[in-house]
Amino acid sequence: MVQRKQLKSLKLLFLFGWLFGGGMACSSPVSMEVRAAEGDSIILVAAEEEERLSKWERYFMDYPDYRCDGFDFPVGKPNGKGYYNAQPFMQNNHLGDDWNAVTGGNSDLGDPIYAIANGYVVLASDVGSGWGNVVRVMHQLNDSTYVESLYAHCDTMLVQSNQGVQRGQQIATIGNANGAYYAHLHLEIRDSVEMEVGGGYSSFYNGYVDPTVFIKAHRP
Repeated sequence: MVQRKQLKSLKLLFLFGWLFGGGMACSSPVSMEVRAAEGDSIILVAAEEEERLSKWERYFMDYPDYRCDGFDFPVGKPNGKGYYNAQPFMQNNHLGDDWNAVTGGNSDLGDPIYAIANGYVVLASDVGSGWGNVVRVMHQLNDSTYVESLYAHCDTMLVQSNQGVQRGQQIATIGNANGAYYAHLHLEIRDSVEMEVGGGYSSFYNGYVDPTVFIKAHRP
């Protein structure tokens, strides 16, 4: 809203121009007030819209090269060579895919994990509770909708929150959640973004998609 002092100054400026400018054409105080108010409203609306945007929405606006241009598999890039899906989506109510090396056991401990697509890291942290180190990446699709990928049980994390990543960039290494399991990567893809980390298993799977099916449908 335009402040009263600003309006008073505008009125005095108009009066000065009228008295000492020989009655030269000038916008009326009312029209000047309206224009000032309209301009102030536009700034206010723009500020409110900016406030509503999340960090990752602003990031994709500022850095469009980090929007998705296709999806690859997270291990054995780009096609998962040397790995297999040991526990697919919804097997035993599993909410993701578990990727293991074909050599078995802990042979894949420390192997590279790659970002499945361009995106923005929203979390890179040890979340405990059987999850260990978790990386979460937000992805903007071509239709401006979003999905989120989650990489769990990481041994080491090579990225930090609030940074961009490119498809195929190494973001972590395969771990075993401090010895809780044989080494493997638990991968989830969510089309309902910013949910809680969750438990990895549930018969209620709204907001989750089959990672392998999704990746195959969105290859570069």
